[in-house]
Amino acid sequence: MGGKQQRPHPETYSSSRISPPIVFKAPWRVVGLEIIGDRELYVWFVDGTAGRVKFMPSFFEKEVFAHLADSAFFEEVDVRYGTVIWPGNIDLAPDAMHEAIQRHGEWVLQ
Repeated sequence: MGGKQQRPHPETYSSSRISPPIVFKAPWRVVGLEIIGDRELYVWFVDGTAGRVKFMPSFFEKEVFAHLADSAFFEEVDVRYGTVIWPGNIDLAPDAMHEAIQRHGEWVLQ
């Protein structure tokens, strides 16, 4: 799978909702996301790279990410300032996500 896939940006989750909009220059900044399955996301980056983020059950065993095992909480995901976030200051490293998606078309979190 290549890192650059063509899919429209979802309007629901996007940094473009900020007024005035933030202009990101780092290629690994997230500009949009979509929940595509049970604990799976599809993300888009500034440079056009896009791909899937898949959360394995073992990932939720880490104390800081335990709340994400709850599907209602997981669905509170958002993009803020180029980062995928949840309430309570839970976030994912956008640079690591970008690198994995560029290499493999997805980022599997274990």
